[in-house]
Amino acid sequence: MPTDNSKALEIKRLTTPLTFDKLNAYDSEGNIINCIETINEVGYVIEPKEGILSDDEILKYAPKSKAASRVRLKNGFGNLSDALLIHDNLIWISALYYVILLCCSVVMMSTGNKYGMLLILILAIIPLIYMYRVFNLNNYVGNNAKRQEKPKSDNVEKTCAIHDYIDVDMGVPSLKRYENEINNLKVLFDIKEGVVRDLIKKRFAPPQITYDRFIAIIDSSHKMFYNQADAATNIVHLAAEDTPRVQGEINNKIDAMQKIIDYIENLTNELVINISNETGSSEEVKNLLNDMENLIDSVKEY
Repeated sequence: MPTDNSKALEIKRLTTPLTFDKLNAYDSEGNIINCIETINEVGYVIEPKEGILSDDEILKYAPKSKAASRVRLKNGFGNLSDALLIHDNLIWISALYYVILLCCSVVMMSTGNKYGMLLILILAIIPLIYMYRVFNLNNYVGNNAKRQEKPKSDNVEKTCAIHDYIDVDMGVPSLKRYENEINNLKVLFDIKEGVVRDLIKKRFAPPQITYDRFIAIIDSSHKMFYNQADAATNIVHLAAEDTPRVQGEINNKIDAMQKIIDYIENLTNELVINISNETGSSEEVKNLLNDMENLIDSVKEY
């Protein structure tokens, strides 16, 4: 079973932009990413590792991957593009196959070999049967999956209106590089927040005053973190130009988000030590709580 940390690292790997060196593409871990070429497009897509992310997470963080296509097809809302992506080499192999077959048929026709022509006809039909199975979407659907129903007409209008609004290209393209970093920090924070809340419940059972103070600080940290994340995202989407001042404001927000994550991580480590050492003192934990309160107060001034 994957750990929270492994899931966070995998999501970070999937959402971090590729780096290119000497015509090769690499993910954030230095792994070479192969180029995927279909009739529709050519590009580099990071495939999620098996057994780490759920189907919903694969669709969210790697929507263009082969794994996401398999999930869509399995659940009954995939399309021909998904089937083609899974079998991305099929078109080119088929083209080469039929070129060779055509050359053979020319030879058979010139020699008048009827049996040879019959054999070529059979060989020409077999791949067509295979391709029919490949592009028959019902073959992929799982037993418990149901075809996605079409939304009602009024819902379609609302969906289209929302989609049109979201797709408006707002902001400066050069600032969009900050989006992945902000999203990665949000994923990391959510995972670490869940861990520290579980540890607090184990160490300080409610209704102790210490428990209430811990939870209040974590709640404040959550609110402050997402205030900074939303503010940074708004700047990225709405800024009219890319200037040092704009970049400075975004970096300040990101730095504040990172500081909150670091404090929560330190708090987690102290709680783990405190829980495993029954004879130890909780002074370090209390001091860390005071530091977190001071951090939250300072972030409010950003």
